[in-house]
Amino acid sequence: MVFDPTLSQAITGISSMATRNVLADLVEQYARHSRQRVVVESVGGVEAARRVLDGEPFDIVVLSADAIDRLAAVGRVVAGTRADLARSGVAIAVAAGATQPEIASEAAVRDAILAARSIGYSTGPSGSHLVRLFERWGIAETIAPRIVQAPPGVPVGSLVASGDVELGFQQLSELMHLPGIDVVGTLPPDIQVVTVFSAAVCTTSEQRAEAQALISFLVSPQAASAKFAHGMEPA
Repeated sequence: MVFDPTLSQAITGISSMATRNVLADLVEQYARHSRQRVVVESVGGVEAARRVLDGEPFDIVVLSADAIDRLAAVGRVVAGTRADLARSGVAIAVAAGATQPEIASEAAVRDAILAARSIGYSTGPSGSHLVRLFERWGIAETIAPRIVQAPPGVPVGSLVASGDVELGFQQLSELMHLPGIDVVGTLPPDIQVVTVFSAAVCTTSEQRAEAQALISFLVSPQAASAKFAHGMEPA
């Protein structure tokens, strides 16, 4: 993106990796029609929340809805500014060209996990969901030696592509554009978990009106096509 240096001060934001690609598209669209610069840094969700909690100055933050609510509870985002942007489900990936397991049912997914040489998931909401599933199925101890948890900010798909993980689980938005992997599909409905990603104005912002205008665009109908293109749905 090339920006006119005479434009006003940039709106700054921080987000989790799950929304990195869709936000890149959307802020470019917003910059074109509003002539407002926007710079969003995408990192692991835990790190993003910590940095906002520590008072690092940002105008907006985009995280899972529950993370935004926790930040609101301690006064790190402006009350009443939370807006839900997108809904995202969990998908499964294997290395490009590898045999794809059957995942049409809960039993099939459980069998695929038990058969896998290694299983990867993230530190984000999808990883937490997988941990609960493993415990519910009674297989957590059995597969513990084969679990690979991606470090914050590292895509699970990159571990699948490198051969470190045979079966990877993460938000579809984080898997679908990565080279070296094939997305087998999303979790079946009976074990799917949908994460709502939301935005809010940070209390450190000195451009609250401009930040709110950006959020209004991010949740507008004009933003829907970019969300679908990145494996998400408008919230």
